[in-house]
Formats: sequence, C-alpha cells, structure tokens
Amino acid sequence: MSGNIDKMKRTLNSPDEFQVDIEKTFDAILNITSNPIFVKDSEFRLILVNDAFCKLFGLVRDDIIGKTLAEKVPSSEYEHFLSSDKKVLEKGEEIVCQENLTTNGKQTRILRTKKTRFIDVNGKPHIVGVIHDITDSTQSELREKTRTRVLELITRGEPLSIILHAIVAAVEQENPNMMCSILLLDDEGKHLVDGVAPSLPCFYTEAVNGVAIGKAVGSCGTAAHTNKRVIVDDIQTHPYWAAYKELASEAGLASCWSEPIRSTSGKVLGTFAIYHSKVNHPTPNDLAVIDRTAGLASIAIEKKQTEENLKRAASVFTHANEGIIITDANANIIEINDTFSSITGYSLEDVLGKNPRILQSDRHSSEFYIEMWDNIIKHGHWQGEIWNRRSNGEIYPEMLTISAVTNSDGLVQHYISVSTDITAIKENQSQLERIAHYDLLTNLPNRVLLVERINQAMIQQHKDKKSVAVAFMDLDGFMAINDAYGHDIGDELLVVISQNMTAALRENDTLARIGGDEFIAMMGDLESFEECEIVLKRLLEAVSQPISISIGIVQVTVSIGVTMYPLDDVNAEQLIRHADQAMYIAKQTGKNNYHLFDIAQGTAIYTQRKCIDDIKTALNENEFVLHYQPKVNMRSGEIIGAEALIRWEHPTKGRIPPLDFLPAIEGHVISLDIGEWVIESALKQILEWRKVGVNLSVSVNISAYQLQQNNFSDCLAALLAAYPDIDPSCLELEILETSALQDTAQVSQTMKTCQDLGVNFALDDFGTGYSSLTYLKQLPAHMIKIDQSFVRDMLEDKDDLAIVSGVVGLAKTFQREVIAEGVETPEHGLALLELGCELAQGYGIARPMEANDIPKWIVNWKSSEKWLKP
Repeated sequence: MSGNIDKMKRTLNSPDEFQVDIEKTFDAILNITSNPIFVKDSEFRLILVNDAFCKLFGLVRDDIIGKTLAEKVPSSEYEHFLSSDKKVLEKGEEIVCQENLTTNGKQTRILRTKKTRFIDVNGKPHIVGVIHDITDSTQSELREKTRTRVLELITRGEPLSIILHAIVAAVEQENPNMMCSILLLDDEGKHLVDGVAPSLPCFYTEAVNGVAIGKAVGSCGTAAHTNKRVIVDDIQTHPYWAAYKELASEAGLASCWSEPIRSTSGKVLGTFAIYHSKVNHPTPNDLAVIDRTAGLASIAIEKKQTEENLKRAASVFTHANEGIIITDANANIIEINDTFSSITGYSLEDVLGKNPRILQSDRHSSEFYIEMWDNIIKHGHWQGEIWNRRSNGEIYPEMLTISAVTNSDGLVQHYISVSTDITAIKENQSQLERIAHYDLLTNLPNRVLLVERINQAMIQQHKDKKSVAVAFMDLDGFMAINDAYGHDIGDELLVVISQNMTAALRENDTLARIGGDEFIAMMGDLESFEECEIVLKRLLEAVSQPISISIGIVQVTVSIGVTMYPLDDVNAEQLIRHADQAMYIAKQTGKNNYHLFDIAQGTAIYTQRKCIDDIKTALNENEFVLHYQPKVNMRSGEIIGAEALIRWEHPTKGRIPPLDFLPAIEGHVISLDIGEWVIESALKQILEWRKVGVNLSVSVNISAYQLQQNNFSDCLAALLAAYPDIDPSCLELEILETSALQDTAQVSQTMKTCQDLGVNFALDDFGTGYSSLTYLKQLPAHMIKIDQSFVRDMLEDKDDLAIVSGVVGLAKTFQREVIAEGVETPEHGLALLELGCELAQGYGIARPMEANDIPKWIVNWKSSEKWLKP
C-alpha cells in the first residue's frame, strides 16, 4: 500500500499534506475485507447472518434470526429488498441490485447486493446474499468530480463568482435539504459581501450584503469575527440572531451552521454557511461537508497560479474523467493523466517531451490551428470540437479546452488541455440527423430535407431561368392491402414502390416520403411542363405495374398533383400544399392520373382571405376559447401542467377545431393577434385557478412567424408585467413550425431574452421532420415534445418506436427534458417509461377540457397502477 502511495506521490509530484486524504481513502477501500452475508428462507426470514451484517444493520443476531427485516428498516426500503428477493426466488437468476439502508433513523447507506437462489437437500429454496457498502465510494466520487471541476475552473482563470457557484451547487446537489451561501469579506475585512447563494431569497442576500462583522451578528458575522465555527440549531432562540430572526423567518430559515473560510496563512477570507428550513443539529457527516467545502472555497478565493497550485491541480486531474495534458511554455508535454492514456492509447513514456501535434488527424487545415493559437495568445484559452488520432490510428472527435497558465508577470508557464471523447455523442447526432432528414422505412428524404432541396432548386432557378416542379403523390388502393394483410406487408410494398419511383425519376430529381402512402417528387432544371409530363407518365407506369412481394402479386396505382415554380410564385411549403390540392382533384377525376394546379382560379387565395376576415370578426366578438389538456409525470403521478389549446365557438357552425382555421392564417399579421390573445388568456386563467386553490403551469403554442417578430420579447414582457402576481416560470412556450425559422441565431437570442424574464421553451412535435438536430443544438429550449403520430402507433410500428426511442436518447444526451403526446392507453405509457420518458399527455390521461373542469379532474386524477414505481 505505502509503495503505491509513494509511487503516486512521485508521479504527481504533489505536496505530502495533499496526499493524506488520498492515502486514507485507499486504506479504507483495501481494508474492507469482510462483507455482510445473509441467508433467507422462502418466507424471507433470516436464518443466517455474519457479524458484518449485524454491524451494518445495528442489530443483535439473536433478535433477528427467524424474522424478516420488515420491522427493522423503513417500509419503503423493505419493499425494495422484498421485490428483489422475490425476483431471485421466482426466476432463480443471480441479480445485483443497488439498495438504500437507513439505520438509527437518520444515516442512509448505499448498498450493492448480490443475491442468488440455492436449493437445499430437502428441495427447499433459499436466498443467499453478499452486501458491499458503496456509500463512501459513491460520495467520494461525487466530491472528487466537484473538486476536479473547481480546480479546472481556477486553472482556466474563470471569474470567482462562477467558481463559487460551482462549489455551492455541488454541495446542494449532494445534500438536497441544505441551502448554502458563501459570504466574502471586503478589502478591509470588516464587512460581509454577498458572494453566492443561489437557493436563498434575494431579499435575504441583499439584507446581509454590507453588514459589519461582530459577535452576535448572525452566524456568519460571528464566525468571521471570531474565526471560529458557529453552530446555531434554532435561529429563533439563539442570541446571535436576535436582530435578524424576523428576516430569517421570512426567508424560511430555521438553523444555520457557519464556518470561516481561511487562507493558508490563517486569515479569514469569508464564511461558508449551511441553512435548513427546520431546526436541525449537525451530524459528523454535516461537519465534514462544512470543513471540506470551506477548504475548497479557500483555494478558489485565493486563486493562486503558482507552480505549487498547478501541480496540485494536476494531481487532482489525474483522477478526472477528462483527458488532460500539461505542457511547458514551449508546448512540450510534461504530464498526462490516466484518462488521456485511456482515450488515446498513449502512455506518458510515449508522449513525454513531444508536441501535442502528434495527435493531429489531418482533418483540419493549417488555418484551423493558426486560428486556435491566435485565440490562445490573445485570450488565454480556446475551446471547440476537434478530430484527433489515437495511437492505433483511429480518428475520434473530442471537445477540447486549452488554457494558458501565466505567472504574476503575465508570462506563460504552462498550457493545460482538457478533453472529452465525444464519439458517443457524435453517433447520436448522426442517428438523429438520419431521423431528422430521412424516412426510416424507405431511406428516402423526409419533408424537412425535401423543403431544403426545393428551396435550393428555387434559388438555382433564378440563376438558370428554368422551372421547378413539385409533384404530390398518393397511392390508390394501398390502404385496402395494408388493412387486409397488416403493416408489415404494407411496409414491404411501400419499399418496392419507392424503389420503382426512384428509378423513374431523373438523376438529380428528389423523391421524398412524407408519411403513410404519400410521396413528393421534386424535379428541377425543367425547360417546359411537357418535359415534366414525361417524368409524370413514367411515375404512373412505375407504380401501376404488378409488384411481386411475399404474399404474391399485388397492384396499386397513384394519383399525382403537380405545380410549377415560378409560374406558381409561392414558397416551398405552399408549393407542396398546392400540389396536394391538385392531387385531390386527380383522385376525384378517376385516380391513376395527374392534375396540374390551376393558379388562375386562385381558390386557395380566396379561401384564405375569407377565413382571415372571419377570424378577425371572431376575435372582436370573443368567439375564441381555450381548452386545457393536462400533462403529468406518469411515474410519480404528479400533474406538471396543462397545454392551452384554442377552439373557435362559431355562432352558426359550432365548435371549429384549430386545424380547420390556423393553417389559413399562417404568416399573416392576424396570427400575431391570435397568439397574444392566447398568452394573455392563459395568464388570466392561471389567476382564476389560483382563486380556487389550483396552482398549475400552462404551455401555449407559438408559431415560428410570431417568435421571429423583432418585438416578440417586448410584447411578452408587457403581457407578463400586466400580471405581476404570476411567476413567469408558470408559462411555457411551445415552438411550432421550427422548419420555418429563418435566422436561428436571432431566434436563439430572442429565446434567451424571454428566458431571462423567467419563461421556459419547448420544441413541439419533435420527430415529425419539422425539428432537426440543428434546432436542438442552437435553440435553448429545455423541453422536447414527441409528436403524437409516433406515440400512438409505437406499439405496432417498429419505425415509430425507433423514432421515439431515438428522440428520448437524444434528449438525455443534450440534457433536455422530454414529454410525449398521444398517450392513449396504459400500454403506451408503460412503453414510454421503459424508454426513459416519464412526462406525457394524451387521451389516455385526459382529453382537452374547459378551464372550469380542470379542478374537478385534478381531484379525481389517478395515475395508472402500471406506471407507478413499485
């Protein structure tokens, strides 16, 4: 053991005092030589335990032999033990499970238990288990990651506020019941200055900021004055808080433990404080948290950039999950960590004294590296994606940060690079790009890619003075075959037909599948419609010929609607709509033919104008109402909000669904008025619900056109200002038609401005082809919504299931929340939970309802038993 530690010290070249904790940690791990062991009978009664088991559970052997643990541990934990025991007895398979154990009513241990079944000579089954207490290693891993992250921030020269926030956030994440703050001392060392306190109310931190330190000045003022730890279990009765107990009560603080933050010379730099909302007494573990955090904050506040601190940071980085290189001022490698070796395959002996350019993959130009070093020289750091080469020649992507470390004179002493292998992320990106741009069944482009290519062809047409044709195709007779023989046969037929149609097109034409049995062909570089007709006739013949599939010979036909640009001078989406309208006329006139969109009639324009006029009247006459569809967490049963859905209560036609009128006003100024009306009505409803004790967040849909208005954030701010009693976080905006977003950079800035107001964003109908990876990467939305069309058929359609699974995986990769719509049965919800999606809405949960019906529904709502955690 000591030899290993000595070797580590020589490798890391770190101070002995820093190695004390590492040596203790290794001693603790190596000294676990006796694990708790138990044997249970088929009634789950303990029949054999060892001393380590008794010690772990704090029980006497004679008191538990022949009994279960039902009365010895909390019921929730016993149910978890019992569930895995039953699984072992029923299946006879060895399992390894992670379990929590609460002993003495307060201390929770994290256990990894291996259980198996054996049959005795009498044929009776028993359970034998071996327990490993992984509490210390799990918590130590969390603390080490925090320390690594903080020291990396220090080394990179990040602002002190960011470093302190990282420290406090890590403590609060590890200890959810704690609220933490770091207060600094001013230059004179006489007053407290607000450092960071993310969980405390602003009015509290503002009141503390600038207070002179002294005895009986709260916990922090006293700790800073006396340079001693101050423990206050009950703020309301402690004399130190006499002048501040009302402030603490208003902030919801009942106890406070404060520790001075000291420099290496013992000078007080500030205080680290832990608050609880209840009267609380610190445990030894709590005091360890205080000591550890105050020490880490001390390193951050001093921010030394000396050689000693660099070596200390390097020793910590040795255990980091990121690959790390340290070079001298000439960029020659002097140190690497184990993770770097794992990623690249290079050992320290392989790279010592060499330049990191040995990793270059030749995928980047010399200009790329020149620009990189220009940034490092000018700004002291560079960050970005880069492709490097492993020792075995394999090229891989990584996220790389390079920072220059300077001395007090500003001269570079070292360079530190921190890298993360992002191969898995790139693979997910590639998968999503495929989902976002291609149809999984036929491998044809989907609507998103088709629209992109139509736009490109329209731009090229302006240069070449030629025409572009868009042909909308719907198969005749396909549904009969699909219904008679099932989806698998229908899919097989679609694949063959798509191949035949592709062969009928010209080399540079595009064939896309946009759903079901609907296809769109885009033909560019056309001199005349006659040239297009030749291709249309080949398409009709390609589809109508007898096709041999697994069930035999089948035959279908196709109806085609076509429109020509620039004769039909509209955008890509409208070209598709016009071709769709022409396709319906082709069906009505006998099928198995094509029809050219009649621009002269202007039917679509007339219909749109008439609809817009009617909508203006309806808005003035208050004919619109909002219905609300609840959104829930299926796993916990929690109601997380409701989606506002507009309905038109027409005086003569009755209720008109949104799809019958919203598409007609897309991109028209009246849609902005409707959008503002929806947001304001939702805010009004939030207040009305609060009067009857219902606190519910509401999401509303906004179009790409509305979001791209220059004054959108100002309009939203004005609407929120009119309802000051509503927390803006109660409002979520679901972005529709992301494919219509023209300037994602401008939209991203608008969204960030709105987020600064407190409003959240979601990307709606994700997976339909309207939302690509580009939007997910560039738009700061916290939520992805999976479109109902995939969720409804996911139990029967493997392609839909693959799309849903891909979107859920992508959400996890990009740390976004994900919600599915279209949950119609408990089985839908169960499948989503198995994929990792807990949030949902749909008819299987609740249909959209009037606002007055929501409170009653909330009272009666009960999650499916299949969804709840066991």
